[in-house]
Amino acid sequence: MFRLGYISLLAALIGVIAGLIAYALYDLIGLFTNLSFYQTWSFHFRSPAAAHLGYWIILIPVIGGLIVGVMAKYGSSKIKGHGIPEAMEAVLTSRSRIEAKVAILKPISAAIAIGTGGPFGAEGPIIQTGGAVGSLVGQFIATTASERKVLLACGAGAGMAATFNTPIAGVILAIELLLFEFRARSFIPLVIATTIATFVRSVLLGQTSMFSMDPNVDFDALHGLPWYLLLGVLCGFAAIGFTKLLYWVEDLFDRVPLDDLWHPAIGAFFLGVIGFFVPRVLGVGYDTISDILHNNLALKVLVLLFIFKALALVISLGSGTSGGLLAPMFMSSAALGGVFALVINQFVPGAHLAPGAYALVAMGAVFGAAARATFALIVFAFEITRDYNSVLPLMITCVIADMIAIRYLKSSIMTEKLTRRGLTVPTDFEVGVLEVVRVGEVMRKDVPAIPPDMTVAELAERIGRGDPAFNITRGLPICEADGKLAGIVTQGDLLRALELDSSGKMKVIEAGTENPVVAYPDEPALDALHRMLRYNIGRLPVVERGAANKFVGYLNRSSILSSWTRQIEEENLREHGWIDSFLRTGNHAKSIQRKILVGQVAQLKETLIDLDVTTEGEKKRFDFKLPAPQPGIAVGDVVKITYNESPKGRIVERVEELRAH
Repeated sequence: MFRLGYISLLAALIGVIAGLIAYALYDLIGLFTNLSFYQTWSFHFRSPAAAHLGYWIILIPVIGGLIVGVMAKYGSSKIKGHGIPEAMEAVLTSRSRIEAKVAILKPISAAIAIGTGGPFGAEGPIIQTGGAVGSLVGQFIATTASERKVLLACGAGAGMAATFNTPIAGVILAIELLLFEFRARSFIPLVIATTIATFVRSVLLGQTSMFSMDPNVDFDALHGLPWYLLLGVLCGFAAIGFTKLLYWVEDLFDRVPLDDLWHPAIGAFFLGVIGFFVPRVLGVGYDTISDILHNNLALKVLVLLFIFKALALVISLGSGTSGGLLAPMFMSSAALGGVFALVINQFVPGAHLAPGAYALVAMGAVFGAAARATFALIVFAFEITRDYNSVLPLMITCVIADMIAIRYLKSSIMTEKLTRRGLTVPTDFEVGVLEVVRVGEVMRKDVPAIPPDMTVAELAERIGRGDPAFNITRGLPICEADGKLAGIVTQGDLLRALELDSSGKMKVIEAGTENPVVAYPDEPALDALHRMLRYNIGRLPVVERGAANKFVGYLNRSSILSSWTRQIEEENLREHGWIDSFLRTGNHAKSIQRKILVGQVAQLKETLIDLDVTTEGEKKRFDFKLPAPQPGIAVGDVVKITYNESPKGRIVERVEELRAH
């Protein structure tokens, strides 16, 4: 049982710790930046771009890369990368367990990498570190894997909130990328953790965001709609290109014939060369993002930032160093949005697009599409601006970009690494069909009840005669004359009874099970399935609640599977619309001809199936044409066939197995 109150208290503790970690990591980044580029002992957050060190700019990132390489080789390889995929992997493969050393080495390695010029953000490492803290809390005390997963997500979401002062986006990002569920039991602790982390961040770092937005920017959603649509398409392809480029660079480094220890240093060398010519690509770059959002940079500078910040990031991160992905992608995509607006203004004089507005929208759209976290990034960008006028442009641009990325990008920038390792990462969230469907909707009502005084021989004879009513299931309910359930008998019970007494005089109530585990028609099918798994049984008689215990139906594995069958039909069966009826189209004619028969398979070939159907005691055989072979069906199975009548005969649309022979 999930302990919501207890986990919520732990979530509050994790929120405090995550806020403190965010503060400590920013101080560490500031310290290493000042030591590396300004040779001063200070925790003040500064940009390496203002340092004038000549060719030392190339060497400093290499030194940082060497240190991170040593930490990854002799400490933990989990510190490599931007952190979120590693947290996702812990949820999927390790029952949400993260090693304690990751919580220590990840922030230190990230601070060293960023402080020596790495073009990364601190948010990814903070998210992974916060997740590690949540996981460690869940390992320190007795918890279930589900509770530990929620605590891990609380730490990660709190880290995101403490980084950017965006508590709502922190909640949604954790749901979209780590929890793989949206339930009250996880949502409540998550909100508590992010809220507390934001309070702590406000006390230690202030209530302002890490970068600011021009408060007077005009989003002009009405007149700018065509341009936002076009920007969405551009951002979608930018997300695809960025993702593919990053993993192409990773593949290149994997083929480098040197120990992995040297890879971060090699990547850092190329970073240093780029930083020598374009210093703004070095470091986190929050000040540069603010300049872009305030439209303080010229078109040429924006083009350079868009190209070389992205290039510096993919080379550095692809080499296996430690750092966050959000901030550098924000800078590059903001530059893309600014370039887009300035170019349109230049060629379409009457457009009057605000570069800051399009920069902000592009920030959300590119990363949202690349990470498949569109909702989180829409909310994130809104929380940055606190301007409701940004919502409509953000929504339409982000979903257009996401639609493009889904169409052409199989895995997201977060999941590609995991997919390559053979892991399946859930990306869509919906209520399980078994939680919605009631037992009464899927139970079988055609299973006959047998009297307690029937002998084993009588029942065996009815089954052996091939009576469909007695062969449709492997178990039969035993009921009194008033319909009260007395027990259940299976074919296995009959065989054991005949071994003990070959004459078959034993009563079925003696051969079967009295007081069996039951299901109720008003309960969710999921509860009944849990009961079947708990007691390791394949069938449950369904009875009315109360003392009467009246038998009303029968639930078996096929009944459970039929729930998903119905969902598959709802997803794939396109029903004809009113216009089809009005115009008498082919879809309308086909729907009229569609029929259903239930019976036992008498003959089966690749393109033909014969069905024996018993109605009012008379058996009739029907033949059907199969459009494709049916590998899961065998002669003797009881099936439901949906077919169409045509001049060419009965054409099968679908075969549903009701009971295997």
